[in-house]
Amino acid sequence: MSKAPRKILVTSALPYANGSIHLGHMLEYIQTDIWVRFQKMRGETCHYVCADDAHGTAIMLKAEQMGITSEELIAQVSAEHQADFADFRVGFDNYHSTHSEENRELSALIYRRCKKAGHIATRTITQAFDPEKELFLADRFIKGTCPKCKTDDQYGDNCEACGATYSASELINPRSAISGAIPVNKESTHFFFKLPDFTEMLKQWTRSGTLQDEIANKLSEWLDSGLQEWDISRDAPYFGFEIPEEPGKYFYVWLDAPIGYMASFKKLCDNTDGLEFDDYWAKGSDTELYHFIGKDIINFHALFWPAMLSCSDFRTPTAVHAHGFLTVNGKKMSKSRGTFIKARTYLDHLDPEYLRYYFAAKLNNRVEDLDLNLEDFAQRVNSDLVGKVVNIASRSAGFITKKFNGVLSGNCTEPQLVADFVAASNLIAEYYEGREFGKAVKEIMVLADRANQYIADMEPWVLAKQEGQEQQVQDVCSVGINLFRILMIYLKPILPETTRQAETFLNDSLDWTSLDSILTNHEIKKFKPLMTRIEATSIESMVTASMEEQSQEQAATHDSNSPLKDEPIEAQIDYADFAKLDLRIALISKAEAVKGADKLLRLELDLGGEVRQVFAGIKSAYQPEQLQGKHTVMVANLAPRKMKFGVSEGMVLAAGPGGDELWILEPHEGAKPGMRVR
Repeated sequence: MSKAPRKILVTSALPYANGSIHLGHMLEYIQTDIWVRFQKMRGETCHYVCADDAHGTAIMLKAEQMGITSEELIAQVSAEHQADFADFRVGFDNYHSTHSEENRELSALIYRRCKKAGHIATRTITQAFDPEKELFLADRFIKGTCPKCKTDDQYGDNCEACGATYSASELINPRSAISGAIPVNKESTHFFFKLPDFTEMLKQWTRSGTLQDEIANKLSEWLDSGLQEWDISRDAPYFGFEIPEEPGKYFYVWLDAPIGYMASFKKLCDNTDGLEFDDYWAKGSDTELYHFIGKDIINFHALFWPAMLSCSDFRTPTAVHAHGFLTVNGKKMSKSRGTFIKARTYLDHLDPEYLRYYFAAKLNNRVEDLDLNLEDFAQRVNSDLVGKVVNIASRSAGFITKKFNGVLSGNCTEPQLVADFVAASNLIAEYYEGREFGKAVKEIMVLADRANQYIADMEPWVLAKQEGQEQQVQDVCSVGINLFRILMIYLKPILPETTRQAETFLNDSLDWTSLDSILTNHEIKKFKPLMTRIEATSIESMVTASMEEQSQEQAATHDSNSPLKDEPIEAQIDYADFAKLDLRIALISKAEAVKGADKLLRLELDLGGEVRQVFAGIKSAYQPEQLQGKHTVMVANLAPRKMKFGVSEGMVLAAGPGGDELWILEPHEGAKPGMRVR
């Protein structure tokens, strides 16, 4: 008796609706899509939903800058996002928007249930207010002079020059980054979700197998140090949902964003007979719910989200699967180097299934960054897919078509070889299920090598020239075609379009349940190349196009009247002042996050015998493990500065506009710690 199919709901993080999808985003959607396609191939009832994250101040301001409504902006972006996903073969069962009636209703329901249960607090807070825009300002929308080192043009909570942290009210000559006006302090009533009320529940949930160990360990630090109440409201004007019974107050974007998972599934249920929302979301449901997310948003998905769900009488996720970031050629994605590649730019130059395969070949179930090495990318695709897998079909099909009218042999002459290929299905399925895609690919390529070796040993091209060997040629090539068929079944979650073309060629459907069947006396179609080699020129063209796009975007920014654009260099110093700087090569011997600081990393810098402690405001651009062992340039004669977290004994040099577009200066190979920079 066969067991009933599992009922599974899967989501990916919602892309923000004010920008294009890039390859860093695609890592997550490709990973999720492969897992979902595998489940569906195995006969499980699996639904995959997503949506655009469509609320917030940033979207409101961008729409205003473009001269359109916020609704028009998110509609344009949604169309672009969905086209990119479709062309990358990402198969959502429903793609929605957080700006939907389903989400409005569910957000209100969850809020009201939390309020009724006594887990919503209100209190008056004081915030910076832009008197021209009549808008409360988040810290990132305030700029001014650092109160510590006096560097101008710093954001409202952290100085990128000296690494100091402070409140926006401490900035010297603060101004709104939106209008340029001088902010004033203004009181407002805000609403808070009482997250500390759920500390014990979260301690149990985060250790129940729902998270990877490294994520659970990190969250335990936060839980042990004490959770804070979560501000879930924003004041008008704000693009989002108004809080029920609270005119002029809106839900913070991160409250209704995860509820967008529920809303998208609700829309799917409304359009699908027999699919019931409560079966998947009611407390006590025995269905499975999985979220695939990036490691940078784990606090929202593994603290706030399960607490809100529990509070409002909904089920919590079965598991939250976090992944690392994408780097390109060993470095953070860079617009200036052309490696900050948009999904559409990639699609304009390369087959999407190349990237699907490369990501799969390197993905595992840990929270590790994945590097897209463009040279290795071309070599691996050309070697594995073109040189191994497709080669099996191309070496065998010609003989079957020309000599045997496209009909395979009536019996299988290598039953044990075929059986070995089929027997690998259990291990490959185990790897797919456990998100160990790299291990699955490795096993598949071992089989591909074995198939190619079989054909090479049997030499059908030699047999074809010998009298009386026609049957053996047909038998050998028929075995080759059957081995190719099994390999394509295993690769179907990764290469859906290539597999579809293979199904046309094989005149057969490729499903996990059909692994045991062997094609005999079966007519195949004429073989057409399923995949071509990646040429270096295509990659070069893609990188060049990315750089050109960045140049055009920068020109548009500087030509606009946006107050957020870069400001011109004004201050000058004479050479004598510059000569006072003692710039030295330093080895980053240790790097770690600073507890309680959003932007700081603590670095231990080896100057060739002397070790200095430096606090650097580069956390938005680097993970600590990315820095350890690197060389950089530091200002060695900067007076020590006492900060909240300790004494900073220097400054590392970095370049870039800020945020995640920031790079420490790295000397050429051969530079030694302590060397003076001249």
